[in-house]
Amino acid sequence: MKLSQYFLPTLKETPAEAHVMSHKLMLRAGMICQHSSGIYSWLPYGLAVMNRVAQIIREEQNKIGCNEITMPILQDADLWRESGRFDNYGKEMLRVKDRHDRDLLFGPTAEEVVTDIFRRFAKSYKDLPVCLYQIHWKFRDEIRPRFGVMRGREFFMKDGYSFDLSKESTRETYKKILKSYLKTFKRLGLVAIPVKGDPGPIGGDLSHEFQVIADTGESKLFYDKKYDALKENIDETDIEELMGVYAAAEEMHDANTCPVASEDLKEARGIEVGHIFYFGDKYTRSMNAGVMGPDGKMFYPECGSYGIGVSRVVAALIEVNHDDRGIIWPTQVSPFLVGLMNLKTKDSATAETCERLYSILNQKGLLPLYDDRDEGAGAKFANMDLIGVPWQIAVGPKSLSTGQVEVKNRRSGECHLLSVEDAVKFLEDALKSVL
Repeated sequence: MKLSQYFLPTLKETPAEAHVMSHKLMLRAGMICQHSSGIYSWLPYGLAVMNRVAQIIREEQNKIGCNEITMPILQDADLWRESGRFDNYGKEMLRVKDRHDRDLLFGPTAEEVVTDIFRRFAKSYKDLPVCLYQIHWKFRDEIRPRFGVMRGREFFMKDGYSFDLSKESTRETYKKILKSYLKTFKRLGLVAIPVKGDPGPIGGDLSHEFQVIADTGESKLFYDKKYDALKENIDETDIEELMGVYAAAEEMHDANTCPVASEDLKEARGIEVGHIFYFGDKYTRSMNAGVMGPDGKMFYPECGSYGIGVSRVVAALIEVNHDDRGIIWPTQVSPFLVGLMNLKTKDSATAETCERLYSILNQKGLLPLYDDRDEGAGAKFANMDLIGVPWQIAVGPKSLSTGQVEVKNRRSGECHLLSVEDAVKFLEDALKSVL
């Protein structure tokens, strides 16, 4: 993509309404713009990042046999009356009426809709297990939206729902998805701690919040240092063992009763990006979604719910990956892998070299963003640092006089002077893990 053709409205100054780093940088990098309180338009660059995050989540869900669907954002209130939640959910639910005076709502979650889908088609225990998910928009009317997309009213979310034969098989599904989530966050370049959450009125130990470790995290966490060793190789880790590792948010942590010795206890700050929990037959029973069991009797499948805040993950990635110049994207989520800069657009040699490099980088699948604008070199460097493209190539008359271009790594700042051919080969080798 040529920057002269790309809608990327970057800002030099930080808007006054932004207080956390991810909000500041998302506005400055032209990723989002505010539509109204807690509601944002996602501009091309922000949407591209979010789509990359969503695709990694999708791939990991599909690997374990989950099936993607899309459910309505506008939901029928009668389904929520069946479950008993329409009147009890609270003011976070936005309720509306259509022209026929029928009650509708903007979906804050989708247990009722997915249970309705399940009961229409599943008739026997032989149809189990079923795990359905979507990556879609949600709306919750937060009383005080803040921190940009970190706590907005409208948000992009992966929500999944499982239907199983028994509590035991539900636990196996739960473990499978917990493991999938750990692999997902690892692929995204995030360290996520599964902290035991409040299971609510159902009880049991099947509720985990996924907290991304970040210096700017909103929650203080305490966890057993053995988690660091277990998470290194998720494929070989016993998930039951991992689920038993102590991890607690500050409000749930009691130093007097903590089972972990103080020298083995680590402290960190976290950003919640996901939540999984078991809720039994709460919805299948209340919505009469029973199926025929192996004994010929009707029973109500056991269920779980599995969420990841996709738009929130984008903000968390920035909180973890930035410096005083801007964002530093991990290569796996960056829409562009190489930022190509023509430092003197009116110079025919630099223009010709840039066009040749741009063509080669495209052919190699290196996803270049070519800053071909008639701007000063300083502005181009600052802009490329701000938006966080992992690698940069600067082409100017000085280096080109010796047949070289400058290749820079955004994260480390390490620079190399290389010929055009060597620069391309160098980048191919550096980025082979994502090509």
